[in-house]
Amino acid sequence: MRRLAGPLSALALLALAPPAQAESSADPIGDMIVKALSMATIPGVPDWRLKATLYHAGAKGVGSLDSIGCKPVAMRTAATDPHQIPRRTVLFIKETVGLSMPDGSRHDGYWYASDVGGAIKGDRIDLYTGAGKGSMKPIMPLNLAKLSVTRMGKFKGCPPA
Repeated sequence: MRRLAGPLSALALLALAPPAQAESSADPIGDMIVKALSMATIPGVPDWRLKATLYHAGAKGVGSLDSIGCKPVAMRTAATDPHQIPRRTVLFIKETVGLSMPDGSRHDGYWYASDVGGAIKGDRIDLYTGAGKGSMKPIMPLNLAKLSVTRMGKFKGCPPA
């Protein structure tokens, strides 16, 4: 869950502190306020802007299991740089809301970081579209686009199908 009260209180204290005191590394309270603000997540503001690429079953280098040992789930599995976004992180990608799912329903924007890739370093994300190259067609407009990605929490086990 996101907690905004603590960071807002810290922001109020920072606004009241003299500028030199808030910026000084010799001031432990000022340092604590700056650290709290840097860790704050504000609702509606993405944690990352990531360049997206798409991948599918049957492509070179794509196995039958993701990096946590689960079967990839079409339009749910995401490959990320584990140094930036740890595996087992639930992600919300605003630009995918409303996309057509394999079962005909509409995407709710939730993805699961359960895979990694050799080319996924830093501000990149790979989105698994399903079986075969044709599975990429409905989401192709997002290929190479910068997406708004928000950390929503963690999951246990395998991503839901």
